[in-house]
Parts: sequence; C-alpha cells; structure tokens
Amino acid sequence: MSTPRISIEQWRALTGVVEAGGYAQAAEALNKSQSAITYAVQKIESQLGVKAFEVQGRKAVLTPTGTLLYRRARALLDEAASLERAAGSLSAGWEAQIRLAVEILFPTQLLLTTLDQFGEESPHTRIELIESVLGGTAECLLKGEADIAIAPQVPTGFLGEPLMQSRLRLVAAPGHPLHKLGRPVGQSDLRAHRHIVVRDSGSQRAATPLSLEAKQRWTVSHMATSISAVRAGYGFAWLPEDKIRDEILSGAIAPLDLGVAQDRVATLYLIYADRDYAGPGILRLVELLRENVAKACAARGASATASSPITPESSR
Repeated sequence: MSTPRISIEQWRALTGVVEAGGYAQAAEALNKSQSAITYAVQKIESQLGVKAFEVQGRKAVLTPTGTLLYRRARALLDEAASLERAAGSLSAGWEAQIRLAVEILFPTQLLLTTLDQFGEESPHTRIELIESVLGGTAECLLKGEADIAIAPQVPTGFLGEPLMQSRLRLVAAPGHPLHKLGRPVGQSDLRAHRHIVVRDSGSQRAATPLSLEAKQRWTVSHMATSISAVRAGYGFAWLPEDKIRDEILSGAIAPLDLGVAQDRVATLYLIYADRDYAGPGILRLVELLRENVAKACAARGASATASSPITPESSR
C-alpha cells in the first residue's frame, strides 16, 4: 500500500482557501500565516502535478481538477473528524451497538425523539430496534437478543421498573354497527362482530388479555395494519391512544361506548438485560427515555412513572 504524499494539514489548507474565499481569509480562519497556506497548496500542486487554482483578477478560482480535489479533500477531512469522534466515544467506553426491544404499545414518536437525542450524543453507536408484541419482547431478553426492553411484563430473573402507562381504547370506524346500538356496548355485542388483533410476536404465542371469543377475528402482525382495518370499518380493536390520537381527532376512528369502564391501562416496564454490566451508552439511553416519558406525561397531565423499582421477586 502506497504512503500518501499529501498530509491532512495540506488538504485542510486547500479546503480552507475554497471555503474562506482566499488565501488571506483561510490563513485567518485556520490561525496560520498566509505564506504557510500558500506553501501548503503549492506543495499539493507540485506533488500531484496538477493546478488546483487559477488567478482571475485578484481572486483564486478552482480549476476543474481543483474542484475534484476539493470535493475529495472535504470528504477526507470529514471522515478524519468522524474517526476522531468515534475514537473519543470508544475511549469513554460507549458501546458500538445497543439492541432495544420495544413493545408496540410504546409511543412511536417518543421513541424516535429519544433515539435521535441519543444519536446526537453518540453518533457512532448503532441502534438495533426490535418492535415486538407481548411475549416477543420478553423473549428477546431471554434469548439474549436485547440489551434493554420496554415490555408489559418483567420476565422472572430480570430487573425492571415501571416506565409509563399506555391507555387502550376500544374503537371502531364511526359507521360501524357497534356505534349505532344507542346504548353501551356489551360483551355479547362485541362477540357478534369482527375483532382485529395484533399477533403476539413471541414463539410461544398466548391469547392476548384483550382478545375475545368473537365469531370473526383477523390476526395481523403490525399495529399499522390493525389501525387501517379499523379505519376501513372491517372490525373493532383495542388500540393504544397514542397511536390513534390523530384518527380520533379527525373522526376517522371513534371510541365505543362501554358504559362505566371505558378504557384499559397497560403498564410498560423498562427492563435491563443485565443492569450490572450496562455500559455508559445503555445508561444514557435509559436516562433519556425516563426524561422524555416524564415530559410527555407532564404535558398530558398524566402521572406515568413510579418511584420504586420492580424486583424479580415482586414481578413474578
């Protein structure tokens, strides 16, 4: 492999002249003498046998070759800076990858906002997001496929803490027959219509606590499919309010009248695969999740966090 003849500092001088608009301006921006900047650019030209700039009036203008050199030099400098940031993160002990299993009840926008904030702090830590349902989330922990999980149950042997509560609404399209009863909907009414259910993503699939022995049932794999089916009037479903807020506000989906007990609440727990060995990246991501959940719940006037952690014994 050949040794590069041009140094990083020389490429920085060339890009500096282009971006600052001249040799004098580049010297000021890079805190160097103008003669040092001029010499660095001339060295590039002589080493490579090319002409990077040509003088037009009092201004140095890139030649076509210089334009190519500038683009490649800019990419090289950006990559060098990225490498330095990555080395800094690694020296601080930040993980190269964090695997996160999240129950689909958790608000999507809240999750994406948190991951974006984390990415700003640790851009070189890759995030593997597993969107799971019911037993699938716990299964990711049991199989060693997740470093952190947000799940409706804490598997035996793991430490978790209540993170937030997800409000579930029983809904159907406004034109659905269940909305035309003129009275609260009962279990017998629901059994006579199609229930849209999201499949448990675990290998040992169990019946969801919200499932009914309806005459008709569609079991789908994605929450988005369930929402679309309900919007189209194909059936009713228990759906998390955070996922259908816009549909309710627009009137595309309407909550069914259940009388006294209108809604159900599911507690979501934040669970470590191994709290003792959690690195700084995992700990920071968890901290951001807690902070953003607290802000979201405060904004909605809801109390969603709990003070005491759930131990393996108390979660059995």
